[in-house]
Amino acid sequence: MAIAQPEWGGPPPGEAAPLRGSLATTACMETLQVGYLHAVAAAAGCSLSQPFPDNGIDWHVSHGAPGHTVDDEVTIKVQLKCTYQLPPRTPGGPPAFSFTLDNEHLVKLARTPVAVHKILVVMLVPRDREDWLRAGHDRLDLRHCCYWINLAGHPVTGRRRTTVRVPTTRIFDDRALCEIMARVGVGGSP
Repeated sequence: MAIAQPEWGGPPPGEAAPLRGSLATTACMETLQVGYLHAVAAAAGCSLSQPFPDNGIDWHVSHGAPGHTVDDEVTIKVQLKCTYQLPPRTPGGPPAFSFTLDNEHLVKLARTPVAVHKILVVMLVPRDREDWLRAGHDRLDLRHCCYWINLAGHPVTGRRRTTVRVPTTRIFDDRALCEIMARVGVGGSP
């Protein structure tokens, strides 16, 4: 007997959507992006810590490897953001999307020089929570994707908020995180 798996776009025909909790969508988005970060860090062999209080940085990601020359373990700081205002990148689409940050937050992320590098990771999700993930016997799919950018040196251009361009060529996955850590591990920047 084959077990039917739901397709993207809602429950299988004839099946009602599950009764979801009443937690605010923004709180659910925050939880989803944390889950994504945990999955990427696990696949990359990194450890995570959450600063308390966070002071504008959500996570510290550490990576130990014999190839690091500046220390046996290096760390970066990660600020997570999540939005459903933007569609995912389509083939032939623009190589970047606009994302707006409060100037105070941008100043923290853009500071240079730094002892510990920082990156911004922005997750794009579908507007409807029903489309955020699907599980099967061989995988768990999260939609859509996270992208990363190093904003070191980025100028503040707006009065209260500044729009930055996040390249869609910088997908945040385990390989990207390992490459970031390898560059930081030899004294470079993300």
